[in-house]
Amino acid sequence: MTDKPLADRIALVTGASRGIGAATAIALAGAGAHVILTGRTAGALEEVEDAIYARGGSATIAPVDFLESDAVARLALALSGRWDRLDIMVLNAAMLGTLGAVATIDPKELARVMTLNVSAQAALLAAFDPMLRRAPAGRVIGLTSAVAGNPRAYWGEYGASKAAFEVLLRCYGAEVANISRVRTAIIDPGATRTAMRAAAYPGEDPASVKPPEDVAARITQLLIADFETGHFERVERAIA
Repeated sequence: MTDKPLADRIALVTGASRGIGAATAIALAGAGAHVILTGRTAGALEEVEDAIYARGGSATIAPVDFLESDAVARLALALSGRWDRLDIMVLNAAMLGTLGAVATIDPKELARVMTLNVSAQAALLAAFDPMLRRAPAGRVIGLTSAVAGNPRAYWGEYGASKAAFEVLLRCYGAEVANISRVRTAIIDPGATRTAMRAAAYPGEDPASVKPPEDVAARITQLLIADFETGHFERVERAIA
């Protein structure tokens, strides 16, 4: 097998400025894909881009704030003007919001969480559906959380958003499975050393959980090996 199994693939990774998104972008580029990096902070995206180029890969940065109403449309217009197709889309961008009782949820914050974690994801699927269909084998991977399927106290805001996201992606996958070559999968990264994890578990020793590179390695392996629509897995340990 070639050491660049994803050569000539065009990949879009959202939330690529840090954590799992950044690690995934670097891993995909290492496997040969040209990676489009999206995130709110241009400087952080440039650091990821530099890391990719230092390893011999290639990338393009596209700073964008998905909380802006026209952000997805502007991104899709820009990318479709440069590339005819999109081979891989990793939907990683999300926000945690405030952990607390359902009775104390701030409606304004809930709206922001739902806008990014659900509405923007639906918009991304709609906007990039034509480019994904034009790819020989368009693949979409969405990042979720265990609280989407196993609700627990004080995680209602984030858990509800991830549950809705899972339903959206599963429905999209089912809708396109028989009329295109697009396939979808959902990955629960499990306990991973990220800024979001640190915010949710401030007293936790970061060294006690796996690094984002482990999740990135599994996502890359999955894309290389390929999958059928409906695939779901949780990443529990380091990838050999």
